[in-house]
Amino acid sequence: MEGLFEGLGAAALIILAIVGLAVGWVAGAMTGRSKALYAVIGAVAAMATPFVLAALGVTALAAGGLLLILVVGAVGAALVVALIRAIK
Repeated sequence: MEGLFEGLGAAALIILAIVGLAVGWVAGAMTGRSKALYAVIGAVAAMATPFVLAALGVTALAAGGLLLILVVGAVGAALVVALIRAIK
């Protein structure tokens, strides 16, 4: 897991935040709800997803490179935004 922290770096976290913001913004626009709230939730979820998967032992994520991490972050953000939408 420490290798993932070292490998990600600040630039990857910023890119993950931007991807999560975009996913949340689109979800907010599609549902007609608060775009800013969904964007923040998406950004947090996108940044947290790779770390959660690394903590669960998914080691292929670190070997897949930045593109795989971004895809996983986008999927994680979409799932969390959908879950928040379903709860509300």
